[in-house]
Order: sequence, then C-alpha cells, then structure tokens
Amino acid sequence: MTVDLPIAVQLQELAVDIAREAGALARERRAAGVALAATKTTLADIVTEADREVEALIRSRLDAERPGDGFLGEESEAAQSSTGITWVVDPIDGTVNYAYGIPSYNVSIAAVQGEVDEALAAAVYAPALDELFTAARGGGAWLGDQRLAVTAENPAGALLATGFGYDPATHDGDLATVRRVMPLARDLRRMGAAALDLAYVAAGRLDGYFERGLAPWDFAAGGLLVREAGGVVSRVDTASDRPMIIAAGPALHERLSEVLHKEI
Repeated sequence: MTVDLPIAVQLQELAVDIAREAGALARERRAAGVALAATKTTLADIVTEADREVEALIRSRLDAERPGDGFLGEESEAAQSSTGITWVVDPIDGTVNYAYGIPSYNVSIAAVQGEVDEALAAAVYAPALDELFTAARGGGAWLGDQRLAVTAENPAGALLATGFGYDPATHDGDLATVRRVMPLARDLRRMGAAALDLAYVAAGRLDGYFERGLAPWDFAAGGLLVREAGGVVSRVDTASDRPMIIAAGPALHERLSEVLHKEI
C-alpha cells in the first residue's frame, strides 16, 4: 500500500504528543499509588484504575483531534472508523510491572490503515525511563533524534526476548517454545511489556522477539518500529486463539521462523 508520507508524519506527531501526555499521567498516578480496578483473563491479569484513566485521556484527545477515526483499545469498547484510520492503543503496556513499580511499562499508540499489521504511525513512550520511540511508515524508526536499526549479525548467538501468557495452562507450551529457540540464543530476556520488547528490537538492544497470544494493541505500534528499523515482523498460526509473533532482523527472523514453524 502506498502511503502519503506527510499524512503518516502528521499522525506520528499526534501520536507522540498524546503518548507524552498519557505517559505523564501514568507516571503521576504511579507515584500516588496503584489502585487495582479488576482482573481480566485470570487473577494474574490485572487492570489498574490508571489503565482506564489513561485510555480515557487518549481517547478524548483523539476524538477531539481526529473525529471519525476508529478506536481499538485494551480497556474500552471499540469504535468503527469512517475515515479509514483506526487508532490501536494500549494505555499501559506492562501493567504488572507498573503495579509493582518496575519501570518497564509504556504507552503504546498506533494509527492503522487497513489490517492491524499495517500501521502508518506509532509512538511507544516509556515514561519512567523517559524514552520515546516513534515511526512513520516510510520515514524510519527513531528514539529521539537517533535513527534506529535492527542488528544484522549475531556471531555469539542472539539476545532474544519473549513473554508468557497469564493462563497457567499455557505455560508448559511457552516453556517448550523457549527450549526450541535456545540453540539460537546467546541469552533470553523476559521484560513483561511487548511494545517495549519490539521497540528494543528496533533499537538493536535485542536481536529478536517471539511470543504467543498478543492482542493487536500489544504489537501494532512496536511492529511498525521494527519494520521501519529494517526488521521483519510476522504472525503465524493466526487461526489459533494464540498466534505467534516473530520480530527480528531478516536473517535471524528466517532462522527463528524455521524453528518456530516446526511446532505448529
């Protein structure tokens, strides 16, 4: 799909502005203390009052700036688009980290046209770290004024990241997947925030990332970051209720895909 770069940049600028404001609110609420609002799929899968408040802020800003755009967020009902653009939002990605005071959490905002894999613009902001990762399709991926690039070679093995679902019934399968990829790995990281994992692949801080069961708001923004940094992002086994996402530089992505496809 051909995209008008100025439009993508305009969407990127809006995503950046809102992500900073939303991140500041999340940081303020964390400093004041976290209130648990609910659990979702399991007792371990939590929602804080801040998740809902931050998403409400993001949605209000988007409604004011881009009336008619669609909305798909983790904490509120979806809205259909009349403009062809849908905003895919995770108000606090890494909620468990957030609740525990671990700084690896972020606000993830993507503007999508068409399929969720086809983001036009993205912002992933980690407020506790004050790091802002951004991208516009065709315009590269950036951390501040530093252009990002995925790693090209992994002579000592790949530094990989993954995550596990909250349902204990899935843990044996996830651990089996880890065992399959470890021959390719230098080491493994498990940070608990999918959008940051993807941003770190884009920045070359990680060589690759794989995980089952992500929702669109988990990967829409981070996936664009990886692609615009020269990497490859794919989703496999999409007919299942826990599809696999794989993100890495081209050569490593091919090797990971060969290993992970064997389990499907």
